[in-house]
Amino acid sequence: AFPAGDIKAKLTGNRLKLVLHNLPAGDWDAGERGIACLPDRVDEFREGVGRAIEYGTALGAPQLNCLAGKAPLGATDEMLRKTFVANLKFAAAELKKAGLKLLVEPINTYDIPGFYLNRTAQAISILDEVGSDNLFLQYDIYHAQRFEGELAATVQKHLARIAHIQIADNPGRNEPGTGEIN
Repeated sequence: AFPAGDIKAKLTGNRLKLVLHNLPAGDWDAGERGIACLPDRVDEFREGVGRAIEYGTALGAPQLNCLAGKAPLGATDEMLRKTFVANLKFAAAELKKAGLKLLVEPINTYDIPGFYLNRTAQAISILDEVGSDNLFLQYDIYHAQRFEGELAATVQKHLARIAHIQIADNPGRNEPGTGEIN
């Protein structure tokens, strides 16, 4: 929503480093939460990859997160997965040329009903299918706790595949130590 130069000026002025930025996620105000699994939005996704690389490079963000999106009514898992994997292969190859990492983030379906990528095991399986050495997991403690639990064991098991961890407590996505997570 803002020119990269304006964001860069704010980062520099506040002595901040941006460690992660998202690929375009569709119409956020209309409730979209990513378009990477949507078969009818492949061209838009690919155009967004180029725009994200421009922003990531200009802002010095070494990794970009790809939100899978919500599964449309009537869509089969096979169709969504095929689209998501193909889009990730494209994005990973383009980001690799720019020296950037690509991340995917499972998000619980309590907070975002219908979100396609919602479990760590599903994400790891997709990472394996894509087979790119610059594709990693963004592990969000809050989302994982809401849907899976087993946080410490999961992080330990998949740490080599995790490039970014977000931390918030449950319930309410509040500060660590305010809820049920020790």
